[in-house]
Amino acid sequence: MIASSPSPASLAATGHHTTALVLFSGGQDSTTCLAQALSRYQRVETLGFDYGQRHGVEMQVRLSAREALVSAFPEWRDRLGEDHVLSLDVLAQIGGSSLTEDVAFAMQADGLPNTFVPGRNLLFLTLAGALAYRRGISVIVTGVCETDFSGYPDCRDDTMKAMQLALNLGLARRLLIDTPLMWLDKAQTWQLAFELGGDRLVELVRRETHTCYQGVRDELHDWGFGCGTCPACELRARGWAQWRSQRAS
Repeated sequence: MIASSPSPASLAATGHHTTALVLFSGGQDSTTCLAQALSRYQRVETLGFDYGQRHGVEMQVRLSAREALVSAFPEWRDRLGEDHVLSLDVLAQIGGSSLTEDVAFAMQADGLPNTFVPGRNLLFLTLAGALAYRRGISVIVTGVCETDFSGYPDCRDDTMKAMQLALNLGLARRLLIDTPLMWLDKAQTWQLAFELGGDRLVELVRRETHTCYQGVRDELHDWGFGCGTCPACELRARGWAQWRSQRAS
């Protein structure tokens, strides 16, 4: 029987895995992950990917969201290190996804939505592992989850465990892939933000982050900016409504 791995919190508390690299898109999930990482690890760096995504506005929003986070929580400023951006335009060259091509959102014959970018998270984690190796960082934090997701196979817990094993073997390092949202739905993700930083962090996530696949930021809804109709907006709005209802009851 394989023993369960120590939790990230217990590792940080005992002096192991004290540095983290957060895969940071500037969306609700990755911003919540960044806030948690800053509350947990001694040094935190961020990594974004420019892969020709239609919602390219996230590449600008992520910088303002980073700054807003440490402005609102100055106790975290000394822990926040460098930001890194890597280009992955090869994903756009492969094509076939509504995130990289101007096509309508739809379901594919294989049962996955055409927002699925095959290999995206696998490449993200491989490059994050290489960067963590060079930067002397021991934890990779990613906001993937298996609860509120579109069935993407590269968001699943089994995929994350397999990638952690592959990186540890291929890099000869004890890297940990931390997935704090893996078993949370969107309402619980809003609750996690509240637990980490109260209404101040919830409002920051609502106003400063970007999740909309269409890249729309001209209307602020109760749950944040977005078109309100793409899958990402619908998921975020539904989670917000559920969370607010739970708090009111």
